[in-house]
Amino acid sequence: MSGKMYATCVWPGLTDLWWRGRLSALPYAIAFGGVLNLYLIAQFVYPEWLPKSVNQLIFWVGSPIWLLFIFRDIKLLPSTVNDEQSLSTEDLFNDALAHTLRKQYVEAEGLLTDMLAIEPRDPPALLLLAGLYRTTNRYDAANLLLREMRRLEVADRWWLEIQAEERRIAAQVGDKPVAEKIAL
Repeated sequence: MSGKMYATCVWPGLTDLWWRGRLSALPYAIAFGGVLNLYLIAQFVYPEWLPKSVNQLIFWVGSPIWLLFIFRDIKLLPSTVNDEQSLSTEDLFNDALAHTLRKQYVEAEGLLTDMLAIEPRDPPALLLLAGLYRTTNRYDAANLLLREMRRLEVADRWWLEIQAEERRIAAQVGDKPVAEKIAL
């Protein structure tokens, strides 16, 4: 792994944002930027703005926390960037899809749960699992999974597929889709 990759570890939250696209790390990055800017402005631009003791407190409390984040991100970087892990989830998804098409639902469900153990917020895997639940007449589990999927920010681009799956479930059960119930 290149030394340049470790540069993202210096800014807390940037590693997950940059390499995995996780928006849940954005508050850490923003908070770090805010505290850093507050310290720098109070130290060098407007030294009379904050008492010197407050500025020293920010430095002596913030520095160890910053170092802890750096060491944590350095430790987790190989697993965050590891291409083999993303390739293995691709392979698991393709195998699960093949098992689903062959109507080997138990094997497909096992592969999908293995894949979701690696990346629990993967929209294609969640949709395939919801479709598998629908196919095996587990409508409550499918609806629950789709409802939870609507709450994920990574699933925002998949709203059309989520609605289509809800309609398929509703057609089999003879009920109104969840999206129509929400609109009422």
